[in-house]
Amino acid sequence: MPHILIIEDEKKIARFLELELKHEGYTVSVANDGRTGLDTALNENPDLLILDLMLPELSGIEVCRRLRHTSDLPIIMLTAKDDVSDKVMGLDMGADDYMTKPFAIEELLARIRVALKKHRAGEAKEQAPANRNIQEGPIILNPDSWQVTVCGQPVTLTRKEFETLRYLMEHRNKAISRDQLMNEVWGYDYVGDSNIVDVYIRYLRHKIDDAFHLKSIHTIRSVGYLFNVEEEP
Repeated sequence: MPHILIIEDEKKIARFLELELKHEGYTVSVANDGRTGLDTALNENPDLLILDLMLPELSGIEVCRRLRHTSDLPIIMLTAKDDVSDKVMGLDMGADDYMTKPFAIEELLARIRVALKKHRAGEAKEQAPANRNIQEGPIILNPDSWQVTVCGQPVTLTRKEFETLRYLMEHRNKAISRDQLMNEVWGYDYVGDSNIVDVYIRYLRHKIDDAFHLKSIHTIRSVGYLFNVEEEP
């Protein structure tokens, strides 16, 4: 069974998660501060990390940032505040998912299964023949190198921005709902406020449409978004 590392300074929560995960058959390691957790992650190479945002020694954001230099293991971040800016910050640093405390253990277990499955699928893709570039007008996205160019100029995107753009480009000329984006990009059935999707769409529009005088991501009222490149006159 997969090895899961928990980095959580609230020992009661850490112990509860440890017992539940072991009951599900996972191998579990626990660290109660960011620095110890980072060392454990680097030395033990777990299959998935459950990472609290607020930690002593090193914050969860800093642990995530440092791990992403060398590892692509799935990271589920735990936050005490239901604040979009905190979630966006964690996702931009490379977290794959987030949950707000308190949470139902059944939902966390479901997200763990999805994150592990998605990670295995990603590894299988890496072993497959190289994908071709995805191009729409002057926008070119390379799924293998994680590079995007617009009008021949490189555009720097965060991981979730890249995954959002990739999904939209792979389904260009089709209306995509916010729930679809949440399910496919974040990898789980999302219930509740989906405004985090709107945040990332706004980021992409700023970096691509506004910067290069394009109209590529169109809002479809009461539905979601549609990707189709139009150059502004």
